Amino acid sequence: MDTPRTPHPPVVVAAELDSPLSRWLWLVKWLLVIPHCIVLFFLWIAFLVVAVIAFFAILLTERYPRGLFDFNLGVLRWSWRVSFYAYGALGTDRYPPFSLGPEPDYPARLDIAYPEQLSRSLVLVKWWLLAIPHYLVIAFFTGGMRSSWWGFGLITLLALIAAFALAFTGRYPGGLFVLVVGLNRWALRVAAYASLMTDTYPPFRLDQGGDETADSDAASMA
Repeated sequence: MDTPRTPHPPVVVAAELDSPLSRWLWLVKWLLVIPHCIVLFFLWIAFLVVAVIAFFAILLTERYPRGLFDFNLGVLRWSWRVSFYAYGALGTDRYPPFSLGPEPDYPARLDIAYPEQLSRSLVLVKWWLLAIPHYLVIAFFTGGMRSSWWGFGLITLLALIAAFALAFTGRYPGGLFVLVVGLNRWALRVAAYASLMTDTYPPFRLDQGGDETADSDAASMA
Protein backbone atom coordinates (compact mmCIF):
# COMPACT_ATOMS: atom_id res chain seq x y z
CA MET A 1 0.00 0.00 0.00
CA ASP A 2 1.43 3.35 -1.01
CA THR A 3 2.10 5.88 1.73
CA PRO A 4 0.54 9.31 1.04
CA ARG A 5 3.15 11.87 0.11
CA THR A 6 3.38 15.14 1.97
CA PRO A 7 2.70 18.08 -0.36
CA HIS A 8 5.79 20.09 -1.14
CA PRO A 9 5.94 23.43 0.71
CA PRO A 10 5.37 26.60 -1.35
CA VAL A 11 8.94 27.73 -0.63
CA VAL A 12 11.58 25.12 -1.48
CA VAL A 13 15.21 25.79 -0.57
CA ALA A 14 17.88 23.35 -1.72
CA ALA A 15 21.66 23.36 -1.32
CA GLU A 16 24.53 20.99 -1.99
CA LEU A 17 27.87 21.16 -0.24
CA ASP A 18 30.63 21.29 -2.83
CA SER A 19 33.69 19.12 -2.39
CA PRO A 20 36.51 19.76 -2.35
CA LEU A 21 36.45 23.32 -1.02
CA SER A 22 39.46 25.60 -0.91
CA ARG A 23 40.91 25.88 2.57
CA TRP A 24 41.60 29.60 2.26
CA LEU A 25 39.39 31.12 -0.44
CA TRP A 26 36.82 32.08 2.20
CA LEU A 27 39.25 34.71 3.49
CA VAL A 28 38.77 36.83 0.34
CA LYS A 29 35.18 36.07 -0.61
CA TRP A 30 34.09 39.34 1.00
CA LEU A 31 36.12 41.05 -1.72
CA LEU A 32 34.99 38.78 -4.54
CA VAL A 33 31.28 39.38 -3.87
CA ILE A 34 31.51 43.19 -3.96
CA PRO A 35 30.22 43.34 -7.59
CA HIS A 36 27.23 41.24 -6.54
CA CYS A 37 26.58 43.43 -3.50
CA ILE A 38 26.51 46.53 -5.68
CA VAL A 39 24.01 45.00 -8.10
CA LEU A 40 21.92 43.53 -5.29
CA PHE A 41 21.73 46.91 -3.56
CA PHE A 42 19.79 48.29 -6.52
CA LEU A 43 17.86 45.06 -7.04
CA TRP A 44 16.60 45.15 -3.46
CA ILE A 45 15.41 48.72 -3.93
CA ALA A 46 13.47 47.50 -6.95
CA PHE A 47 12.30 44.49 -4.92
CA LEU A 48 10.70 46.76 -2.32
CA VAL A 49 9.05 48.90 -5.00
CA VAL A 50 7.66 45.80 -6.69
CA ALA A 51 6.36 44.50 -3.34
CA VAL A 52 4.46 47.75 -2.79
CA ILE A 53 2.94 47.56 -6.27
CA ALA A 54 2.03 43.91 -5.65
CA PHE A 55 0.38 44.90 -2.35
CA PHE A 56 -2.13 47.11 -4.15
CA ALA A 57 -2.57 44.60 -6.97
CA ILE A 58 -3.49 41.88 -4.47
CA LEU A 59 -5.93 44.21 -2.72
CA LEU A 60 -7.68 44.90 -6.03
CA THR A 61 -7.41 41.58 -7.85
CA GLU A 62 -6.33 38.94 -5.28
CA ARG A 63 -3.43 38.14 -7.60
CA TYR A 64 0.29 38.86 -7.55
CA PRO A 65 1.13 39.95 -11.12
CA ARG A 66 3.19 37.12 -12.58
CA GLY A 67 5.93 39.30 -14.04
CA LEU A 68 6.43 41.10 -10.73
CA PHE A 69 6.38 37.79 -8.87
CA ASP A 70 9.07 36.33 -11.15
CA PHE A 71 11.26 39.41 -10.68
CA ASN A 72 11.12 39.29 -6.89
CA LEU A 73 11.67 35.54 -6.93
CA GLY A 74 14.75 36.20 -9.06
CA VAL A 75 16.10 38.70 -6.52
CA LEU A 76 15.66 36.17 -3.72
CA ARG A 77 17.34 33.48 -5.80
CA TRP A 78 20.27 35.74 -6.61
CA SER A 79 20.62 36.74 -2.95
CA TRP A 80 20.53 33.10 -1.80
CA ARG A 81 23.24 32.08 -4.28
CA VAL A 82 25.52 34.92 -3.19
CA SER A 83 24.85 34.17 0.46
CA PHE A 84 25.61 30.47 -0.04
CA TYR A 85 28.89 31.32 -1.77
CA ALA A 86 29.84 33.94 0.82
CA TYR A 87 29.31 34.15 4.56
CA GLY A 88 25.75 32.89 4.69
CA ALA A 89 27.07 29.32 4.24
CA LEU A 90 30.50 29.22 2.51
CA GLY A 91 29.16 26.05 0.91
CA THR A 92 30.67 26.41 -2.55
CA ASP A 93 33.62 27.96 -4.35
CA ARG A 94 31.67 28.27 -7.61
CA TYR A 95 31.24 31.96 -8.29
CA PRO A 96 27.53 32.90 -8.37
CA PRO A 97 26.09 33.86 -11.75
CA PHE A 98 24.74 37.37 -12.33
CA SER A 99 21.28 36.05 -12.99
CA LEU A 100 17.66 36.33 -11.87
CA GLY A 101 16.89 32.91 -13.32
CA PRO A 102 16.65 29.56 -11.53
CA GLU A 103 20.19 28.35 -12.48
CA PRO A 104 19.46 24.66 -11.76
CA ASP A 105 23.14 23.67 -12.03
CA TYR A 106 24.21 25.96 -9.18
CA PRO A 107 24.47 24.24 -5.77
CA ALA A 108 22.11 26.73 -4.06
CA ARG A 109 18.55 26.84 -5.42
CA LEU A 110 15.26 28.43 -4.46
CA ASP A 111 11.76 28.03 -5.83
CA ILE A 112 8.47 29.59 -4.74
CA ALA A 113 5.21 28.23 -6.12
CA TYR A 114 3.23 30.92 -7.89
CA PRO A 115 -0.08 31.48 -6.03
CA GLU A 116 -3.12 31.68 -8.28
CA GLN A 117 -5.00 33.62 -5.60
CA LEU A 118 -3.97 35.54 -2.47
CA SER A 119 -6.06 36.79 0.44
CA ARG A 120 -6.99 40.48 0.47
CA SER A 121 -7.30 40.51 4.24
CA LEU A 122 -4.00 38.75 4.91
CA VAL A 123 -2.07 41.13 2.69
CA LEU A 124 -2.95 43.93 5.13
CA VAL A 125 -1.35 42.30 8.15
CA LYS A 126 0.96 39.41 7.27
CA TRP A 127 4.03 41.44 6.32
CA TRP A 128 4.17 43.29 9.65
CA LEU A 129 1.83 41.99 12.38
CA LEU A 130 1.73 38.26 11.65
CA ALA A 131 5.42 38.08 10.79
CA ILE A 132 6.64 39.79 13.99
CA PRO A 133 7.37 36.52 15.87
CA HIS A 134 9.45 35.32 12.93
CA TYR A 135 11.24 38.67 12.65
CA LEU A 136 12.45 38.27 16.23
CA VAL A 137 13.84 34.82 15.46
CA ILE A 138 15.39 35.90 12.15
CA ALA A 139 17.07 38.86 13.86
CA PHE A 140 19.01 36.36 15.95
CA PHE A 141 19.89 34.27 12.91
CA THR A 142 21.05 37.14 10.70
CA GLY A 143 22.02 39.96 13.05
CA GLY A 144 19.21 42.24 11.87
CA MET A 145 15.45 42.68 11.89
CA ARG A 146 15.06 41.93 8.19
CA SER A 147 15.47 38.65 6.33
CA SER A 148 18.91 39.63 5.17
CA TRP A 149 22.18 37.74 5.01
CA TRP A 150 24.50 40.71 5.25
CA GLY A 151 24.55 41.16 9.03
CA PHE A 152 26.64 39.25 11.54
CA GLY A 153 24.37 36.81 13.30
CA LEU A 154 24.24 33.13 14.15
CA ILE A 155 24.34 32.06 10.49
CA THR A 156 27.55 33.95 9.76
CA LEU A 157 29.13 32.78 13.01
CA LEU A 158 28.42 29.14 12.20
CA ALA A 159 29.69 29.56 8.63
CA LEU A 160 32.94 31.03 9.93
CA ILE A 161 33.35 28.19 12.43
CA ALA A 162 32.94 25.79 9.52
CA ALA A 163 35.51 27.80 7.55
CA PHE A 164 38.09 27.47 10.32
CA ALA A 165 37.40 23.74 10.50
CA LEU A 166 37.88 23.57 6.73
CA ALA A 167 41.17 25.47 6.96
CA PHE A 168 42.65 23.11 9.54
CA THR A 169 41.10 19.77 8.59
CA GLY A 170 40.23 20.16 4.91
CA ARG A 171 36.60 19.26 5.65
CA TYR A 172 33.43 21.28 6.11
CA PRO A 173 31.62 19.67 9.08
CA GLY A 174 28.47 18.04 7.75
CA GLY A 175 26.47 18.76 10.88
CA LEU A 176 27.23 22.46 10.64
CA PHE A 177 26.28 22.51 6.97
CA VAL A 178 22.79 21.09 7.47
CA LEU A 179 22.23 23.48 10.39
CA VAL A 180 23.35 26.53 8.39
CA VAL A 181 21.13 25.57 5.46
CA GLY A 182 18.21 25.04 7.85
CA LEU A 183 18.64 28.52 9.32
CA ASN A 184 18.81 30.05 5.85
CA ARG A 185 15.73 28.07 4.84
CA TRP A 186 13.80 29.55 7.76
CA ALA A 187 14.89 33.07 6.77
CA LEU A 188 13.94 32.56 3.12
CA ARG A 189 10.50 31.23 4.03
CA VAL A 190 9.88 34.33 6.12
CA ALA A 191 11.19 36.57 3.33
CA ALA A 192 8.74 35.02 0.87
CA TYR A 193 5.82 35.36 3.29
CA ALA A 194 6.63 38.94 4.28
CA SER A 195 7.08 39.84 0.61
CA LEU A 196 3.47 38.75 -0.03
CA MET A 197 4.53 35.88 -2.29
CA THR A 198 2.61 33.24 -0.35
CA ASP A 199 -0.23 33.05 2.17
CA THR A 200 1.22 29.94 3.80
CA TYR A 201 2.49 30.92 7.23
CA PRO A 202 6.13 29.88 7.75
CA PRO A 203 6.47 27.03 10.23
CA PHE A 204 8.37 27.57 13.47
CA ARG A 205 10.54 24.63 12.55
CA LEU A 206 14.19 24.17 11.72
CA ASP A 207 14.19 21.91 8.66
CA GLN A 208 17.83 20.97 8.31
CA GLY A 209 19.51 19.40 5.33
CA GLY A 210 20.28 20.39 1.79
CA ASP A 211 17.44 18.77 -0.16
CA GLU A 212 14.10 19.93 1.21
CA THR A 213 12.11 17.81 -1.24
CA ALA A 214 13.87 14.66 -0.11
CA ASP A 215 13.37 15.63 3.53
CA SER A 216 9.65 16.15 2.98
CA ASP A 217 9.30 12.79 1.24
CA ALA A 218 11.23 11.03 4.01
CA ALA A 219 9.02 12.62 6.65
CA SER A 220 5.91 11.41 4.85
CA MET A 221 7.21 7.82 4.96
CA ALA A 222 8.07 7.90 8.64
